[in-house]
Amino acid sequence: MDESRAGIGEAPKRVEDERFLTGAGTYVDDMVLDGMVHAVVLRSPHAHARILRIETEDARAVPGVLTILTGPDQASAGIRPIAPYQSRSPLTAKPFTHPPRLPLAVDRVRHVGEAVAVVVAETREQARDAGERIAVGYESLSATTTPEAALAAAAIPLNDGSDSNLCAEESVGDRAAVDAAFKAAAHVARVDVVNHRVITNPMEPRGAIGAFDAGSKRYTLYVSCQGLHLIRGNVAASLGVETECVRLIAPDVGGGFGARNFPYPEYALTLWAARETGRPVKCISTRGDTFSGDDQARDHVGHAELALDADGRFLALRVSTFANLGAYLTGAMGTVGSLQYVALMGTVYAVPVFHVDLKAVHTNEAPTGVTRGPGFSEAVYLMERVIDQAAREMNLDPAELRRRNLVPDSEMPFTNSHGMTIDSGDFPANQDTAVSKLELTEFDARRKRSEAGGRLRGYGIAHQIKITMGPPEENVELRFDDDNQVSLITGTTAIGQGHETTFRQLVSGMLGVPNARVRYLAGDTGLIPKGGGHGSSRATFMAGTAMHFAAEKIIAKGREVAARFLEVAEADIEFVDGQFRVAGTDRGIDLFEVARLARDPANLPEGMEPGLEAYHLHIREQGTFPNGCHIAEVEVDPETGVVTLLRYVAVDDFGVIVNPMIAAGQVHGAIAQGVGQALLEHAVYDPDTGQLLTGSFMDYALPRADDLPSFDLAFQGIPCTTNPLGVKGLGEAGAIAAFPAVANAVLNALAPYGVTHLDGPATPQRVWRAVHRAGS
Repeated sequence: MDESRAGIGEAPKRVEDERFLTGAGTYVDDMVLDGMVHAVVLRSPHAHARILRIETEDARAVPGVLTILTGPDQASAGIRPIAPYQSRSPLTAKPFTHPPRLPLAVDRVRHVGEAVAVVVAETREQARDAGERIAVGYESLSATTTPEAALAAAAIPLNDGSDSNLCAEESVGDRAAVDAAFKAAAHVARVDVVNHRVITNPMEPRGAIGAFDAGSKRYTLYVSCQGLHLIRGNVAASLGVETECVRLIAPDVGGGFGARNFPYPEYALTLWAARETGRPVKCISTRGDTFSGDDQARDHVGHAELALDADGRFLALRVSTFANLGAYLTGAMGTVGSLQYVALMGTVYAVPVFHVDLKAVHTNEAPTGVTRGPGFSEAVYLMERVIDQAAREMNLDPAELRRRNLVPDSEMPFTNSHGMTIDSGDFPANQDTAVSKLELTEFDARRKRSEAGGRLRGYGIAHQIKITMGPPEENVELRFDDDNQVSLITGTTAIGQGHETTFRQLVSGMLGVPNARVRYLAGDTGLIPKGGGHGSSRATFMAGTAMHFAAEKIIAKGREVAARFLEVAEADIEFVDGQFRVAGTDRGIDLFEVARLARDPANLPEGMEPGLEAYHLHIREQGTFPNGCHIAEVEVDPETGVVTLLRYVAVDDFGVIVNPMIAAGQVHGAIAQGVGQALLEHAVYDPDTGQLLTGSFMDYALPRADDLPSFDLAFQGIPCTTNPLGVKGLGEAGAIAAFPAVANAVLNALAPYGVTHLDGPATPQRVWRAVHRAGS
């Protein structure tokens, strides 16, 4: 066994990569249980329609079919709606108004791709064949795809008994102070922006295998998801059973990016089907199911007004926003759409006062979930766009306008106008480093070279910041095994970000043991009582903090055991590099030997529990604030509208970084995702019918390697002061910053043509039209 140690700040290679690169990973679709059968979900082709009838006779006659479940069957089976995580606004405590979401639609469907029936058969092919023979009678209803249309008087409310599609309405901030600041302003900049809808598309389509033990009345769900414990509670409630009756296990997960944070109908459906058939039931989504059935993301329409004095100092910010929730309120979207949007309004800038009006609305699109930086991304995009607009109108350099208004490091910790306290950071230093790395002083020369070639060149700046949120508690257990290994059991879930490597580094650094002697165990609600899962860049911050305190408990207990064994006072024992030593001597005992001794009560002080294991539940009191400055440089061909991303600089402050190599990989992926939204990705629905027009990769473009330059990264590394590790989280920064940075760069390039507005993505068609519209 490799006895080397690599702790915090070092960069050992990812131990999980060999398994994945050699095809030895185990995903849900790789799993085969004894007696397993297959389920296929029949989905609605309509965005909005009444269900008049469902005829299943022909389908039931298909060989191999075991059962067909439909919406009306749910009541007698005790199936209940899948509830969102919050029923009330975290800002105002007002209840959300939303349609209940049963796993299968009953009286009407509310979006294309909604589950209508599930077929269970011996093989997937038989189930698919039978599904094609189910005849569903629909009465088409008018559909809406925008909040404005959904709030119109003629729109049909999606929630039975409601007279509107309004889910929530928030008014946050000091309206009177904002109005006064605007009256005193020397200049007011205004923008209308669309943070358009995207489809996350993880590499692995969603999958689930449901099993039911008739003897114990317990369910087991093997599932590709990010937040097992939270989802378990929702699935259990949908089945009408206690949470303890349901166990969730996540094998290897092929990406999540937020799309797997919340529960889906298939989770309850496979367990229900397993109970009905007495067989394990596997349901694997197709890529088409991903496009129409997965939670989608973003979809904000915002109006921002920024008041400035004559020197360009920010006085106030006024925002009005529509958030498109899609057909159902899912997971934590109540918090994401409200608190996470307004908590950092003003982002890294000194904005004395702000006011936000927010309406969250249901439409006939797929439910809106989360992807990297939800809520914060929309706020950052709005802020960075209105700052660039102000710079254009006041004839100020965009970098200089930002520099005048960034919160200086001397004011840290800084409490913003919403009352959120940012503990640490140096925002001006982030920008100064990014500007230097991009060689912004040489930009005019580069622009002239582009102009000589018939091209336009521009740059765009965006500062990103977020709060690590998600569930407020996380727990770990550190357990010593008979084979001289430490088992780390955690409630977080790895979805490809390298926990098997970085979490081992944390334990190695804390306990002084070789990395190879740390056994990583996660992804199973049967292993540990709680778990916040993975999301909101919380895993290292939350689980790492819990590891820290669990390790402290082990060291404290081990010191007592070692002192007794070495026959010295406990005060004489020091813990160094995995050894309990008598200070000033060469006498000592290894941690694993102390763990062995601790199993025998005869070796312990009176009253001490046997074993060196430690459990710790960490409850968050304050989040962390990863932040950074990104700058994009683009070239635009005005004849074709093609945008080429030439350079991208990212200077980020993630606090203490556990593994710089893995951190860089996370930033690369997040930037690629943000660039994808800026230039390529757009979930488009027909505004009249509600049909998804971008339902496959034929119509929905993801970024490829040749769409991206080499990224120039730097890490500032100012330790966070609110957790013992000093970490801040890093998985979302690029996706938050890249969209506004690239959007601002494109508009900067198009400035000679008088283009001041362009909704994303900046596709060749959109850019070409903007150029020719401005020139006409």
